[in-house]
Amino acid sequence: MTENEARKNMVALARSLFERGLSGGSSGNMSMRLEDGWLLTPTNSSMGTLQAEALSRVDDNWRHVDGDQPTKEVFLHRAMYEARTSAGAVVHLHSTHAVAVSCLANTDPVDVLPALTPYFVMRIGRLPLIPYHRPGDETLAEPVRELAREHTAVLLANHGPVVAAKSLDAAVSASEELEESARIFLLLQNCKTRGLDAAQVEELRQRFPIP
Repeated sequence: MTENEARKNMVALARSLFERGLSGGSSGNMSMRLEDGWLLTPTNSSMGTLQAEALSRVDDNWRHVDGDQPTKEVFLHRAMYEARTSAGAVVHLHSTHAVAVSCLANTDPVDVLPALTPYFVMRIGRLPLIPYHRPGDETLAEPVRELAREHTAVLLANHGPVVAAKSLDAAVSASEELEESARIFLLLQNCKTRGLDAAQVEELRQRFPIP
């Protein structure tokens, strides 16, 4: 994929997320790896109105070299890439149901969402919760980097999910699955549920390892 194609793909995927209510206002951001740097959504931009030529480009040392200024949360993306060197893209959303789960008391911080569907296990695996940090607090990078070594996705308390994958399409797909899993989880609150057992989860992890 050429850089021009990558820019168009990012704009199209961002608009799709916005139009389906997964990234309202100027919330959320995404990035993808290029041969000699990264492409990111600009700061204070709406995913519904991005322009390909205005996307932010940073070099291998994360210095801004082209386009609008990168998202203020660029440090989240950098931490994910440093921990997951095979990642080709990162998506961070403030999607409603995932954020709602991130605000719940008494969840398991090691694994916030239960394994209710095989698709969550196949695309996300385990989802750890990172304690609250104020928006823009760059000290958040270290816990993200630490947990991302073992997890493709993390949930920021009172904030939202950060998901890494091999490609931007895959990162968006996994983010959508996370949001749908959060919605199912919330719908089943106070209901007796039947999730996947440990053997079923392990079979999925062996057959469908997450890159």
